[in-house]
Amino acid sequence: MKIQLTDEAAEKINDKIAGQKGFLKLKYDIEGCGCVVSGIPTLWYVTKPDEIEDVTVETNSLPILVEKSKTVFLDEELKIDFSSNSNTFQLKSPGQILNGRMNFILFPEE
Repeated sequence: MKIQLTDEAAEKINDKIAGQKGFLKLKYDIEGCGCVVSGIPTLWYVTKPDEIEDVTVETNSLPILVEKSKTVFLDEELKIDFSSNSNTFQLKSPGQILNGRMNFILFPEE
């Protein structure tokens, strides 16, 4: 899997984490979706990786954690962008927009 962050997305992520220690995670969130295939990609900033499920994907900027079991729902090439028009992150691949209004959830330090 290859993930690229645009300069604007990397800058917005760094602004949001404001120097906190943690890990950026591309979470395939299925909470409240009713079915695993109806999940929504979301950006999380977590204090520690899930040692069993998470794998690290190196990017052109920040490393990103991805759940091994959920990679089947993601494309092989991904780009995380930031839209200043909608003030949201976007997850794109060469063939589609996976989430045009992707949330960023910052989990507080423990």
